[in-house]
Amino acid sequence: MTRLFLFLCLWLSLWSENVLGSILAIDYGADFIKASLMKPGQPFDVLLNRDSKRKIQSTVGWKKNDRLFGSDAANIAGRFPLDSFSSLKFLQAAPYESEAVSFYTSVSTADVVKTERGTVALRRSDGTEWSVEELIAMQFSYVRELAESVAGEKVYDVIVTVPPYYTQFERDAVVDAIEISGLRTLALINDGTAVAVNYAMTRSFPEPEYHIIFDAGASSIRATVVQFSSVASEGKSKASKDATQITVQGVGYDRYTGGTELDRRLRDLMLNDFQKRYKRDISTDKRAMAKLWKEAGRVKAILSANSDAMATIESLAFDIDYKAKFTRAEFEAACKDLKTRYAVPILEALAHAGLKLDNITSVILTGGSSRTPMIQDAVRAAVGASKIAQNVNADEAAVLGAALHGAGLSRQFKTKDIRISDIGPYDIQVAYQAEAKNPGARPRTINTLVFPAGSKTGTKKTLTFKRQNDFSVKLAYKASPAPGFPTEFLEAEIVGVSEAIQNITEAGATDPVVKATVMLSESGFASVRDAVVTGEFKDESITGKLKDFFGKGSSSQSVDETTADVGTAEEESTTVTSSSSSSAPEASATAVKAREPIPLEIEVKFPTISPMTVKEKRAGRDRLLAVDAEETSKRKREEARNTLESYIYKLRDLLEDESSEAPFVKCSQTQERKAIAEKVDETLVWLQDHGEDADTIEYIDKRTALESLERPIVHRYKEIEEFPKALNNSQMWNWSTRLFLTEAKMNLTKELEEGTVGRYTKEELDDLEKTLKDHESWLNEWVEKQKKVKMNEDPVILSSEMRARAKVLENHLQKLVKKRPAKPAKKSTSSSKSSTAAAAEQTDSESATASGAEGSSTSIPHDEHGHDEL
Repeated sequence: MTRLFLFLCLWLSLWSENVLGSILAIDYGADFIKASLMKPGQPFDVLLNRDSKRKIQSTVGWKKNDRLFGSDAANIAGRFPLDSFSSLKFLQAAPYESEAVSFYTSVSTADVVKTERGTVALRRSDGTEWSVEELIAMQFSYVRELAESVAGEKVYDVIVTVPPYYTQFERDAVVDAIEISGLRTLALINDGTAVAVNYAMTRSFPEPEYHIIFDAGASSIRATVVQFSSVASEGKSKASKDATQITVQGVGYDRYTGGTELDRRLRDLMLNDFQKRYKRDISTDKRAMAKLWKEAGRVKAILSANSDAMATIESLAFDIDYKAKFTRAEFEAACKDLKTRYAVPILEALAHAGLKLDNITSVILTGGSSRTPMIQDAVRAAVGASKIAQNVNADEAAVLGAALHGAGLSRQFKTKDIRISDIGPYDIQVAYQAEAKNPGARPRTINTLVFPAGSKTGTKKTLTFKRQNDFSVKLAYKASPAPGFPTEFLEAEIVGVSEAIQNITEAGATDPVVKATVMLSESGFASVRDAVVTGEFKDESITGKLKDFFGKGSSSQSVDETTADVGTAEEESTTVTSSSSSSAPEASATAVKAREPIPLEIEVKFPTISPMTVKEKRAGRDRLLAVDAEETSKRKREEARNTLESYIYKLRDLLEDESSEAPFVKCSQTQERKAIAEKVDETLVWLQDHGEDADTIEYIDKRTALESLERPIVHRYKEIEEFPKALNNSQMWNWSTRLFLTEAKMNLTKELEEGTVGRYTKEELDDLEKTLKDHESWLNEWVEKQKKVKMNEDPVILSSEMRARAKVLENHLQKLVKKRPAKPAKKSTSSSKSSTAAAAEQTDSESATASGAEGSSTSIPHDEHGHDEL
């Protein structure tokens, strides 16, 4: 399969000169993180980690006081099961009592605790607690460091993929982690949509096509029905191409039937086999369970390509080395209840899209678990083998598509014009209490569906309320989006209603109402964007009365009280208001101003699971910065110690080589070697006695003391190496200058004889010759002195000084070489002369010049040496 990034040089060739920022894309999975960097002038590809791997395990952990990431963090789980944290994606915004947390505890050895917000934190073996957002932020920060090492600059903007079923709670948690990591959220994109962008990047769609993106990941299985079509580009010219429109028609998903569940089934097979064979219960042994989990992942990968695999775990528990053979048939039998669930998301997505399988061109497989034979068999049985397509990179399609979408959003890059229209997966309704008609009436809650499942993202709705006082509006899912998750996610308190209605009524409005705008953003967030009080104003002019008479008096219709009380939801439209002329401009301006809607204040609250507050995020950011600073300090200290140790061993090797031909011996004196040997021994003793407690500065000071003793020896050796080069350079410029002078003087003599204007004057050549002689004299004198200096003695002339003096000669010579020739004098010819007379005059002039006659028109003075002067 042709890699996408090979084509990107066609699309990413131009960018804005005013904005030169980098964009980071992260595909954060339960098992692996994939990242990509978009930077002007930088080849577009997946980021490599420090081990040159194209994907990073989604794990952070501690080995005692050392923080680790990726495979390093995952590999220590068997030794430090309470300090290695994987599969954190399951816990994003998950309530402590939810099914997500129960599932997580069944696959992880981590110690789970409840936070003040009702979500989950993980506790290390030393008692330190980290929220899930902070742990994921650490991983984002690690990826950011990788990106910055490639970009060579700071990276701030990031686009992150999320499953389409993610709730507002989970999306908030992703954004909180991004902000704690020090990044800025450019956008969130559903992972199926990101794969669609990747798929469309190198393809055109003359006719609309429907495809299903079947994403089988570690955490879940998702199916996204996507329509690809071509639309005319805005401002299209003859040379421009049509844009590609990606429209999501439906989604289906299963939150827990992914690769992690398969690992869990295989681990339980091993656990049961061990306990049956050795009659020992190890289900509460965290180290043993961590070892089983790691081996289950390895064996599952082998069974994807082979009919059987051998599980081997050294010292699993009770000093028992576990070894057992498992077959694919045995594994699939343990997962037989899952087989009927693998294809269900496809059927759900088709039903939501209102399409049939016949309408689908292909089912595009992506996600690491799509390689599992039992999942492929289930999909093949549901859609037919002819529909299956494996024409995208299963691991990297989502992150590459996200990066391309981010590049389009940033407007820094010139990319293929791909437009996205995504949908929300849940019914979102507005809930509020109706105003009591009677003083003692029982309060009544009204629910209005504003964004049905399948609503397009980027949609705004306007709600109209007939209210006289402040009131609250709650946004909620019509049903629980996942087991254990609440339905209400946002409450907007609309404040200042009474005062605003009084002000607009005094300005002449009738039937004042509150209009609130609710928005479903492109990243899938629902919010109450703004609220205003508005009303109807009658036009008392003759024109206005005539319009009223004919039924066209107002562009704003009155709101039926009953309809308004239940909340009307309508697509927001732009109202164009025309102002009539007035004989009193000031009064007219006041009237127009008074007739504008009056904005209301909105106080946002979170009735159930709240996102992290600014204070909490700042505290989390400070904690991460403190850890980063500590690790940086530790890393510098270790580097300083390692550098000192390696330097000591290098000096010891030099001292032990007593060969007379060794450069160190030839360039050093006996007393110098002795001083170095004593200092080396002294430093080694210090390193053994105090090296563990020393700080970075002490290591640097010890090395500096040793370097000061070796420096004169190194200096002599370098000068011995550089002296011939510097001497050759000096002699080359002497020879070049001498050659230039010889030729220039010959030309000058000829020019004087011919009476022409030369390029160089005698004074200029004399000055250059003087500079040359001074340089030759100095060079001969000091080279002779240097020849008498021994190799273990300091040089009397430095190569740097030789080059500096040669540079003076070089500059003087280059100045003359680059000198522009003098322009010849202009000849004036009278128009009244005949051509014959002019020719005769020219002949006479040439004759006079050739003979050197005194009667020529140009008089050439002579200097005291008899040379012609110009």
